[in-house]
Amino acid sequence: MEENKNRNIPLCVDLDGTLIATDTLYESALLLLKKSPLTALQLPFWLLGGKAKLKAHISNRVELNPATLPYKQKVLDYLANEKQSGRKLALVTASNQKIANAIAEHVGLFDEIISSTDSRNIFGKEKLNTLIETYGERGFDYVGDSSADLPAFSAARNAILVDAKASVKRKAKSNGNVSDFIDTQKSKVKVFISEIRVYQWVKNILIFIPLLLAHKLFDFALWGQAFAGFAAFCFCASSVYVLNDMLDLESDRHHPTKRNRPLASGRFSILLALFIVPLFFISGFLLSIYFLPLKFTIILAIYIIVTTAYSFHLKKIYILDIMLLAGLYTIRLLSGALAVEVEISPWLPAFSMFLFISLASIKRFTELKMLEANNKSETKGRDYLVADSFLIQNVGIISGYMAVLVFSLYINSQEVLKLYNHPKLLWGIAPLMLYWVTRIWFLANRGKMHDDPIFFTVKDPASYFIGLLILILISGAAL
Repeated sequence: MEENKNRNIPLCVDLDGTLIATDTLYESALLLLKKSPLTALQLPFWLLGGKAKLKAHISNRVELNPATLPYKQKVLDYLANEKQSGRKLALVTASNQKIANAIAEHVGLFDEIISSTDSRNIFGKEKLNTLIETYGERGFDYVGDSSADLPAFSAARNAILVDAKASVKRKAKSNGNVSDFIDTQKSKVKVFISEIRVYQWVKNILIFIPLLLAHKLFDFALWGQAFAGFAAFCFCASSVYVLNDMLDLESDRHHPTKRNRPLASGRFSILLALFIVPLFFISGFLLSIYFLPLKFTIILAIYIIVTTAYSFHLKKIYILDIMLLAGLYTIRLLSGALAVEVEISPWLPAFSMFLFISLASIKRFTELKMLEANNKSETKGRDYLVADSFLIQNVGIISGYMAVLVFSLYINSQEVLKLYNHPKLLWGIAPLMLYWVTRIWFLANRGKMHDDPIFFTVKDPASYFIGLLILILISGAAL
């Protein structure tokens, strides 16, 4: 009896935040800005005509790919079960009709679509009025997620809440018609930490290297400056990572592992990301301006300019993207020297470039290996073919060995005699480095390397052991 009654009551489903874990307006706007950055100047004028006009202008200029959007599987399963029982399903969304129609066609579950037009924004009370006009009060069940859905919840026969905040749950419960909760979200703290790439901050440890190589281990004032530089780079790097994720939403969703990133998977709000980018950027520069030399701030600005250009376009240019990644590592070393105002050997940048070209090559090589395993022939948003993996492997291995060669030449230089009392001990580092470079390329070739070799190294016990041996040899050479 209850099942027959349900069949006569349509199930109305919200889109943004309910069926998908993102907002189609923000997604479309980002896609448009990536395609035509100067369009940002037009957005305020479009908004003056109302949100319906804004959505129409944006959706007429770009096309979201419904197949790559982050759907909430629990919601899809729930809707599929209801559809199988004979219920009529309606997609009721504030998104523009062009987007709603494309998503409904892709999902293949909806019998009706109610969406915003060029002149009408189906949002909040407007959505409520439309639902009552179409189905009558208490003549529908409603699936939603946010405070904007509270009017619809109040008029529904049954309300089904998806990943709703505590305040929304409390207000919805006061209507006495909440029939179900669907929760899909994970810890917000973990998601935030993952999105700003805290684990990537390990790369900024390179800032401390010039201080160590200058043998100023007990100059605590310089350590304070180095930590300030480290923090400045961490903030600025995180702002660029978040910006890069916003620009790479669609290409990340085609990637075997990157599709699980917080923004690509919809677990992290685009609106929050838009707030974090300038906040972290400004915080990093304020640290640099107040606590560090002007030259450090200049090189930090260069780092931001290069990484932003990389995010927008340069990463699409094959070979150049690898060179730039290696250069960004070297910039960290140079900035570390500027932060503590010590001179570095010219051998260090040369060694750094060769070593990090090798590591950047591993990053691309492993991506291509994963694509090959998934029967794909080319990258999305990159200018590489799977067939290029052999060339990249050769470049990476040769560059790694060149780094060891540069280090060996450095041992014979006059600078070493000034810094080390027993420089011959440094020769023990060369075979250790050769072993480490060869090993990580073996692991990459066998598909056992994380797509970021720095992250892999941080978790690799063998790398820690080799690093310890190198530190012992350096200490012995200095004594």
